[in-house]
Amino acid sequence: MTRLLPAVLLTLVGAVGCSGTATPPPSSPSAPPETSLTVSVDPGSGGTSTVATLTCDPVGGDHPDPAAACRTLAQAGSDAFAPVPRDAMCGQIYGGPATATVVGTWQQRPIDASFSLVDSCQIKRWEGLVPVLPDPTSLSPTG
Repeated sequence: MTRLLPAVLLTLVGAVGCSGTATPPPSSPSAPPETSLTVSVDPGSGGTSTVATLTCDPVGGDHPDPAAACRTLAQAGSDAFAPVPRDAMCGQIYGGPATATVVGTWQQRPIDASFSLVDSCQIKRWEGLVPVLPDPTSLSPTG
């Protein structure tokens, strides 16, 4: 037993001494943005369709106003791209032929959302994401 004790102590001292000198792991490459979206808008009625990219964290892309769009997404919270509930009571107000799709990643979750202006619920949903989506009044043939 007396011969075993020095060997155990030497092992413990060596382990404790080594643990304090460990080098930190190498830094990982920069993570992809939490938000990377492609926003496609078809104004309908023969208008010119547009496609824009948007990233947040860091803010960027060729979106017309990426900083404002990222702020809007942050304020919208986790339901930003939620569809209109099936049992929603929506007024039959037609907002025009425009449609939009948003595809990509938001808060590291896959997004594939479609938007239209076919009734009051869809209009409200679209307007809730302006300036991620363009103001619907700017898409009308007279706007």
